[in-house]
Amino acid sequence: MIFVTVGTHEQPFNRLIKKMDELVANGEIKEKVVIQYGFSTYDAKHCDMHKMMSFDEMQQTFKNAGIVITHGGPSSFVEALQYGKVPIVVPRQLKFNEHVNNHQVDFTKLISERMNNIIPVYDIDDLATTIANYDSIVKTRNSGESSNNKKFNENLERIVDRQLQE
Repeated sequence: MIFVTVGTHEQPFNRLIKKMDELVANGEIKEKVVIQYGFSTYDAKHCDMHKMMSFDEMQQTFKNAGIVITHGGPSSFVEALQYGKVPIVVPRQLKFNEHVNNHQVDFTKLISERMNNIIPVYDIDDLATTIANYDSIVKTRNSGESSNNKKFNENLERIVDRQLQE
């Protein structure tokens, strides 16, 4: 299941919802898509649509999702990270009247560069390829562990390997 959440900002994020609906309709996505659409006005015909979800519903949907796609609001993609997911982040953009400025684009770029734990999609036409290649892209990200933990584990593995060889 793919879970898409656009948050609760009052400007619609129809561009993302329409693209997801198209990808399901044309068969590029074959699994169930659940969308929390907030104040968006596009009525997707091929996805399970929820204007808002209760806290418990959101938590369960995050847990159950194989892929999480969020807008660039930090609380949405941080929540995905808390469940060990590497979210695809499609930031809202001013030029599409999806937000009051481009802070979501700026923040997404910053987190992607510094943390390497999200998958940014700035051009909606790249979304299908990103979803299709999700499993291989995730392997290039820091998923679920800090870089310090990763380095520690790698060093420990080398020490254990050396001990076993002696």
